[in-house]
Amino acid sequence: MLIFGLRTVVHRLGVLTLVCRNCGNAAAQVLSRRVTRFSLFFVPLFPVRTRYGMQCTFCAASYDVPKQEAERLAVR
Repeated sequence: MLIFGLRTVVHRLGVLTLVCRNCGNAAAQVLSRRVTRFSLFFVPLFPVRTRYGMQCTFCAASYDVPKQEAERLAVR
C-alpha cells in the first residue's frame, strides 16, 4: 500500500505598500510564494509547482504575480 499526495506550503516573502489592482487603495500587499510538493508516506519529495501571489490587506483580494516581478518586488 502506497500513501501519496500533494502538499502546498506558503512562504511569506514580504509586505509592501502598493496600490491594489482590485480596490485601488494604497494598502499593504503581502507577497508570497506557494510551493506544491509531491509527497510519499507524508515525506515531501520534489516540487511540482511554484506560484507567486499578492494579497491586499484592505480588500483581501489575491492575484498571481509572474516570477520575475515577484523577485523584483522581494528585493525592495
